[in-house]
Amino acid sequence: MKYINLLLLLFCIGACGARIYKGIVFKQNVTGYLKRAADANTIDLAAVELGKAIEYLEKNNLTTGYTSIIYRTPDEDIDFWYRNLKASAEELKTLNSTSALEKTNVLMKLRETLLDSGEKTKVTVPPGLAVYPNNTLWAILMSSAFFAGFAAFISMTYRYEKAQKARKKKPQANNDPGTVS
Repeated sequence: MKYINLLLLLFCIGACGARIYKGIVFKQNVTGYLKRAADANTIDLAAVELGKAIEYLEKNNLTTGYTSIIYRTPDEDIDFWYRNLKASAEELKTLNSTSALEKTNVLMKLRETLLDSGEKTKVTVPPGLAVYPNNTLWAILMSSAFFAGFAAFISMTYRYEKAQKARKKKPQANNDPGTVS
């Protein structure tokens, strides 16, 4: 039973680690560049950073579909989000104005497109895009990992409690006045 618990824990840790790794890779190649594009002070700098994110999305075929598993909601529409990024990149590329006000307006519009403001400002990305197109597989894997980790924890706790009770009973049996030595 000890080895089964160990395997369950390793599965749980491995699955969670892999999911975290996927999120980090996505941040390094997409959301990090989108945040930098939103924070850029010049049109050229914003265009370069946005271009890096778009290039990764195209290279990894993250341009269409929905990230949802059960039902579709607008915030999970990859196609709309991607087309919005492309339109922003095109607007940055075709801006011919020398007016500082117009450039600032375009950068502000880009920032509003790329970021969601609330309690905490965050990059606008369809949820689950880091594991797309395998969202169903990852949902099953992470659910299984949760249950495996929970089962291993319960089993180890039960074994520990059982061992503690056994240790407490041993000394009492040796010190019992009714036993003959």
